[in-house]
Amino acid sequence: QVQLIESGGALVQAGDSLRLSCAASGRTLSNYAMGWFRQAPGKERASVAAMSKSGGTTSYADSVKGRFTISRDNAKTTVYLQMNSLKAEDTATYYCAATIDPFGTAGDSLDARSYDYWGQGTQVTVSS
Repeated sequence: QVQLIESGGALVQAGDSLRLSCAASGRTLSNYAMGWFRQAPGKERASVAAMSKSGGTTSYADSVKGRFTISRDNAKTTVYLQMNSLKAEDTATYYCAATIDPFGTAGDSLDARSYDYWGQGTQVTVSS
């Protein structure tokens, strides 16, 4: 069992940047493939970005390509989502997700069904 804790959500203006963080309580994330998802009011949860356990591969939803970047710190204790050129349509609750991947086979899936652990979410609001 791993508890994920997101932080960094805020109210910002269109065009601003924001960095979200996701940490695991009491452990590193070195054995986990990671993903970021978001859910806007009245909409279904949508994928945003994903990263393999090694950090060697990443995937992005088309809507955020070129604007968002997923990364890990060197100690693999925290996963980040750097969000640039924010738009009003990026407004949502952002969730961090993890799946244990001891053999490195999970890859960088954007499918929410691939993930076993979820954080509580952090709110990002972009005003236009």
